[in-house]
Amino acid sequence: MHSPILAPMVALVAWTLVMLVWLMAIRLPALKQAGIDMSRARGGRPGILDTMLDEKKQWPAHNYIHLVEQPTLFYAICVALALLDQGGGFNLALAWAYVGLRVLHSIVQATFNKVAVRFSLFVLSTLVLMALTLHAGMALVHGG
Repeated sequence: MHSPILAPMVALVAWTLVMLVWLMAIRLPALKQAGIDMSRARGGRPGILDTMLDEKKQWPAHNYIHLVEQPTLFYAICVALALLDQGGGFNLALAWAYVGLRVLHSIVQATFNKVAVRFSLFVLSTLVLMALTLHAGMALVHGG
């Protein structure tokens, strides 16, 4: 038997991979259009492509980076909740809310990138992550 909270974790990993494909579908043609020969390119400093490519072509890449930052905390807390046998009920609903908010954040950032909307979604997802963390801490203190 597995904890139900594993499902939103898998869903967010799957979404992160969708964003990886999206960024490659946008970035590779943009690199070619900018005259960058990938067979001759060498590594450079982080963010160098921001100065070489159209800003909108970088938005999916920026979002992919965001999906491998804070969501790592989400994965860790979900594993903790699963191990504490607290991966169902309200925590499961919160986990799905986190995934939904991160997907919406991705769509906003990769398309029209309105910072006020994106930031609001980020704050909401962070509050959900804080609630999950609080619930895990409470389960530890109270013995599950």
